[in-house]
Amino acid sequence: MANLLSRIFSTVRKEGFVIDPAIPCDYLIWLFVEKSIDYLRGLLVFRRPAIRVFLGKNAKIKCVKKIRCGYFVKFSSDTYVDALSKDGIVLGDNFSLGRGASIECTGSLSTLGRGFVAGNNVGIGSFSFLGCAGGITIGDDTIMGNYVSMHSENHAFDRLDLPIRLQGVNHKGIVIGKNCWVGAKVTILDGVHIEDNTIIAAGAVVVAGHYEGFSIYGGVPARKIKPLT
Repeated sequence: MANLLSRIFSTVRKEGFVIDPAIPCDYLIWLFVEKSIDYLRGLLVFRRPAIRVFLGKNAKIKCVKKIRCGYFVKFSSDTYVDALSKDGIVLGDNFSLGRGASIECTGSLSTLGRGFVAGNNVGIGSFSFLGCAGGITIGDDTIMGNYVSMHSENHAFDRLDLPIRLQGVNHKGIVIGKNCWVGAKVTILDGVHIEDNTIIAAGAVVVAGHYEGFSIYGGVPARKIKPLT
């Protein structure tokens, strides 16, 4: 059973994939049935059979017409995606959004957000939150742990005669390069640019600035720990 599903998954993903032979057969049968149902849900919502979108149980997708998907895109159970924005959402091949994670492209109806772009083979961990009002771009082969949060928007607070909630917002956007690894519970704030081949250690808070590639960053606020060797 494992060999059969490995061949099926490799064909569907267009990428080699081997299932551990120690996984019980009944678990694999349950997995195959579950993924088949996810595919049917994706077909009903996106109506694009050729790209193979998988939609988990209780996943909610808003403004579907603003989403452009590559091949083999997965929205896990209980995910929430609102694509309302100027540029919408663009997802590359083999994109996956983990269980309970959210992508919100507009923070307030008074200011339409920019949107979200992910390259090929990008994985967002479970229960993560991506606020894309100022625009978030993630390069190919970048992966993220669980509970990662990204906030590409800030509240203005220059005036003392008005509540902060009435002073509007500003955006710089967030850019994360290719082949990066963002650890669990990392927070990334507006104005961050992370170059290719970078690791952000679990729990770090990444504030506005430029973060060079081939490096490891960690801490609050995040600072360079050492180069990748």
